[in-house]
Amino acid sequence: MCLSNVSAPDTVLLSNTSTTAVNMSTGEGAGQREEGEYGRAAKRLKTEEREAEAEEREEGEEELEEGEDSDSGSLPGNGESAADNRARWSASEYGAGRRENGEDSHRISPSPVVHVRGLCEAVVEADLIDALEKFGPICYVMMMPFKRQALVEFSTVESADRCVSCGAKEPVYIAGQQAYFNYSTSKRITRPTNADNPNSGNKVLLLSIQNPLYPITTDVLYTVCNPIGSVLRIVIFKRNGIQAMVEFESVQCAQKAKAALNGADIYAGCCTLKIEYARPTRLNVIKNDNESWDYTKPYLVRRDRGKGRQRQAILGEHPSSYSENGYGPPCPLLPLPGNSRYKLTSVDAPDMVSYPLPQSSSSYSGHAPSSVAMVSGLHPSKMNCTRIFNLFCLYGNIEKVKFMKSVPGTALVEMGDEYAVDRAITHLNSIKVFGKRLNVCVSKQHAVIPSQVFELEDGSSSYKDFAMTRNNRFSSAGQASKNIIQPPSAVLHYYNVPPCISQEHLLRLCTEHDVPGFVKFKMFDAKPSSKTISGLLEFDSKTEAVEVLTVLNHYQIRIPNGSNPYTLKLCFSTSSHL
Repeated sequence: MCLSNVSAPDTVLLSNTSTTAVNMSTGEGAGQREEGEYGRAAKRLKTEEREAEAEEREEGEEELEEGEDSDSGSLPGNGESAADNRARWSASEYGAGRRENGEDSHRISPSPVVHVRGLCEAVVEADLIDALEKFGPICYVMMMPFKRQALVEFSTVESADRCVSCGAKEPVYIAGQQAYFNYSTSKRITRPTNADNPNSGNKVLLLSIQNPLYPITTDVLYTVCNPIGSVLRIVIFKRNGIQAMVEFESVQCAQKAKAALNGADIYAGCCTLKIEYARPTRLNVIKNDNESWDYTKPYLVRRDRGKGRQRQAILGEHPSSYSENGYGPPCPLLPLPGNSRYKLTSVDAPDMVSYPLPQSSSSYSGHAPSSVAMVSGLHPSKMNCTRIFNLFCLYGNIEKVKFMKSVPGTALVEMGDEYAVDRAITHLNSIKVFGKRLNVCVSKQHAVIPSQVFELEDGSSSYKDFAMTRNNRFSSAGQASKNIIQPPSAVLHYYNVPPCISQEHLLRLCTEHDVPGFVKFKMFDAKPSSKTISGLLEFDSKTEAVEVLTVLNHYQIRIPNGSNPYTLKLCFSTSSHL
């Protein structure tokens, strides 16, 4: 592949010595009390995920962290591919740890909670209920979609024992794929309500949208949820990724929606729903827009504070395209995920559900759709085209970057499409980099033209073309699906690093490039034959992690007697801390 348009990054020669809650983005209308409730619910979800990850470590199994190098099969000097790593948990490896007598080196005491592995990507909660309820009544299910795992709580230990024993003796299929079972270290899956009754629920669901490649709006969620149960209110917030709370008409509607949609993709291969019951029992919405909506008050508008009259509306009560079913014409019909396996009656839900087509934020922000982002607030001496690429490439392909001579500290970034621009705006707008706060918005330009090229303060060019670089991470559908779209965090995931690189080498690399050093370090176990290693780096703050990623992402590491350098790759981790 031609790389003539990409200048070679700095290289380093290393010695051969190896030393081994939530802020609702709903305008001014969110109350502090509800904000605290939403934040606690989001924090509880992360706690559950950490418990599940700890459980995996106790079982002695390896898990591939997000963002495994999608080029690993073809890059010089690389070892196993991401697919090879994912295959570590195979049927043979699972069975090898559990002999005929049912004992293993990490034996876990019986529990009513069963840890399920080896699920297919398209599985939803209803599939697990349909396949496992034959062993006994199921109280609760917690999905882990990207890990292809789940926790299933039975009403009794005997039911769980029948499930684990049967799975060890003969194949148990869930949604057409063989699954594997073991007791969980937890005796009960924590519910947000903390009720004694394990079957108790709530009519408000907390939805976490994982890998949100496309914008998520109230229209999108209403179209997905309402066919299953009548939706009253929706609130979307963006503190730890994209999350939303959806209030249904009844607890029964919420239960059906959770079973039918938990683990499903809104769009093919992305925008995966992870659903739990929320803590609040009712949502308070004071404004109908793309991030909050009260469907019991379809024409709810904001009032001036301290005044009894309504603010004058320039274009009337609602857009001319608005109807009772929302904005615009209905989209093509797609099968409802899991509907055929989840036993709903024809009254409960239709056979088909109308899904919204992906739309760019520019379509509802007043701007014409554009694949060019305008970034201002850039540090004049520490930011250049390559460093902008290092940061923005996490959210889409980068075609060109150009600094504007007439507006210092501002650059245009041409990305692969308008959806990539939307993701960059969602996750990078208002973050701090080198002491300056970035402002990322949709540009009026539809392409970056290399005119008025000049020299930046660090001596590099004000324009750079990245169209041919192999470091773009969304060049194919398969490659794009391996990226976890994650907001900036204090933990970085590093990968594609030669095995001889140690913690001291990475700390030295940070010092040499005048960026903050990490405070915690974790290296993932690798196969003896692996030619690369990966792990996690935790920093004191999110800002420090952003700066390190901006500087060191795609750094070229050379080793003695190595014909080709290794490209250090970084991305934000889903872990909040180590």
